[in-house]
Amino acid sequence: MRIVICSSEVVPFTKTGGLADVAGSLPQALEELGHELIIITPFYKAVKFTEVKSYSLNEVAVSKIGKNIKVYLIGHEKYFGRDGIYGDKNGDYADNLERFSFYCHESLRLLKRLEAPVDVIHCHDWHSALIPVLLKNKYQKDAFFKNIKSVFTIHNLAYQGIFPKEQYSLLGLDPELFHIDGFEFYDQIDVMKGGLIFSDRVTTVSPQYAVEIQHKEFGCGLDGVLRSRPEGVAGILNGLDYDLWNPQDDPMVEFPYSSVDWSNKAKNKASLQKAVGLPEKSDVPLFGFVGRLCHQKGLDLLIQSMDELMRSDVQLVFVGSGGERYHKLLEACAAKYPEKIGLYLKFGEEMARRTYAGSDFFLMPSVYEPCGLGQMISLAYGTIPIVHRTGGLADTIFAYDPVRSVGNGFVFFKYSQEGFALCFGQAIRAYRDQAQFQALIRRAFACRFTWDNSALEYEKIYKR
Repeated sequence: MRIVICSSEVVPFTKTGGLADVAGSLPQALEELGHELIIITPFYKAVKFTEVKSYSLNEVAVSKIGKNIKVYLIGHEKYFGRDGIYGDKNGDYADNLERFSFYCHESLRLLKRLEAPVDVIHCHDWHSALIPVLLKNKYQKDAFFKNIKSVFTIHNLAYQGIFPKEQYSLLGLDPELFHIDGFEFYDQIDVMKGGLIFSDRVTTVSPQYAVEIQHKEFGCGLDGVLRSRPEGVAGILNGLDYDLWNPQDDPMVEFPYSSVDWSNKAKNKASLQKAVGLPEKSDVPLFGFVGRLCHQKGLDLLIQSMDELMRSDVQLVFVGSGGERYHKLLEACAAKYPEKIGLYLKFGEEMARRTYAGSDFFLMPSVYEPCGLGQMISLAYGTIPIVHRTGGLADTIFAYDPVRSVGNGFVFFKYSQEGFALCFGQAIRAYRDQAQFQALIRRAFACRFTWDNSALEYEKIYKR
């Protein structure tokens, strides 16, 4: 099949989160299955890559990933010639609807100019959600487009692309589509809603999340729309590229190690402790956190539980950036417990990887988590996850039971300080029994979440 991937960010060109990893890795797995792939993404100012060839008046650049996957980067100085991808320190850009509407329209125009035969266009998150709508409403009579099908993947339902209804004309669509069965959402425009209604198939990034978002608690107001789709929502677990995430070959890991010999983890731990100003103690369990500093990632629960956690002989490292409120709260915690809490409050790829490699445990107490790659990465680095049972975390991390010798991490089921503290204590007790802890590390390394099976599941969706 001939498949087009449309995503607002793609590794190795741009990345703010897991969306980019998926958009860069899935196409290569599909290529291995024999499919022809094209990727279309915006040409941001921040994009840096080699082997770029001008396509047309510097408006579109072209590169390549995999064996022969062409990547077209749509340029526009006004929309994409700025430092941020979605926003800056003041928040989201005010013209994001206009920016990504242009990207969607131009993606389809590009395909027609290329005269590239297409079977399926696979769109990711709200930034490309307008494409299925255009196929069904603007180009349905165009001979080039009329047989193209669309798949829309939800990476995080909480981010829907909601804008004032006064901006509707920027979509370039018939005004009659602004109603309750179209783009209208509480008297506003909801771009993702349009993609959910008009795409031929809808998927999301884990089986458990597919179930959760069809209920009111995690449906973000669109649970009814999702339930109304006759073929349902397919939950396909994201994979992990183990060529990119491997502590033996990771250039950012100071002391490489493997699933056969992980003795160098101790050296990475000492290096991480030093980097964040913590005492270099080998016998104290080190808990790492890598991610956005926001409510979704469980920051409120962690901060509320901090005094109780600090009663134990432990160390915590936080790596990431987010809301100013969380920066201040974590800085206050670190000032109160300077020997136990280390901070690196900005996103840094190198520090993130050092934290995966140097920590004993990985904290991921998310309120909800569509899929999550952090827990998969931590397992690949022999670092034991502590998670809330939700979304993709429920599909990948299973409660460790030393008696039955099952499980690969520590799981709390009720989202509460009590439930989290109990789980945290279980992890400490496992650490104190080094024979048990080493066995748990061995179990972590044995976990594999490759793209192979996930690509086959997407292939089934495309064929339908």
